[in-house]
Amino acid sequence: MAEFPVLYSFRRCPYAMRARLALLVSGTRCELREVKLSAKPDALIEISAKATVPVLHLPGGEVVDESIEIMRWALARSDPEGWLDRDDPALIAANDGPFKHHLDHYKYPGRYEDCDAVQHREAALDYLRILDNRLEAQPQLSGPERGLTDMAILPFIRQFAATDRNWFAARNLPCIQRWLAAHLDSPLFSGVMDKRPPWKPGDDPVYFPAG
Repeated sequence: MAEFPVLYSFRRCPYAMRARLALLVSGTRCELREVKLSAKPDALIEISAKATVPVLHLPGGEVVDESIEIMRWALARSDPEGWLDRDDPALIAANDGPFKHHLDHYKYPGRYEDCDAVQHREAALDYLRILDNRLEAQPQLSGPERGLTDMAILPFIRQFAATDRNWFAARNLPCIQRWLAAHLDSPLFSGVMDKRPPWKPGDDPVYFPAG
């Protein structure tokens, strides 16, 4: 039986990022297997019908293959910052649903027939204005301190902002811009963004967090 959970991940995937953020803050050590999405390993396909990252394979055989559930699983084990006390399921659902829909069509318009990227970019701004208004009243989306809501949403706002950095910087979204910059500059975020080569069977284990 494996000593540690095995995490199948992809560094730039926002779903995998948020899973790693919760695993790191909870102090949950995993064997990390970086996945090349164009050549997914058989070991991943065998344990998850979706075969999309992140997937967490627990030592007892259980598989957790939804990123938000990986976050909640890790925090249920250890939650030193009280992230579970700052969980807004409705705001996360709006991120994972309508906002992600518009983000994908804005960032990857070639994947969709008759896609108007600018129209989707403008639609996504409605959600960002909600976040910006919330951050006018409190330092974090979930209250005075960072929590599950902030970390579940952060990677997707990062992806949106990076699609056209100059355009995003010119928007009247001072609170969300400040919030994003602070989190991206944090030791927590940098701690989940180390580059790893794609895993293949027979490789020596690579552990996350390192050390």
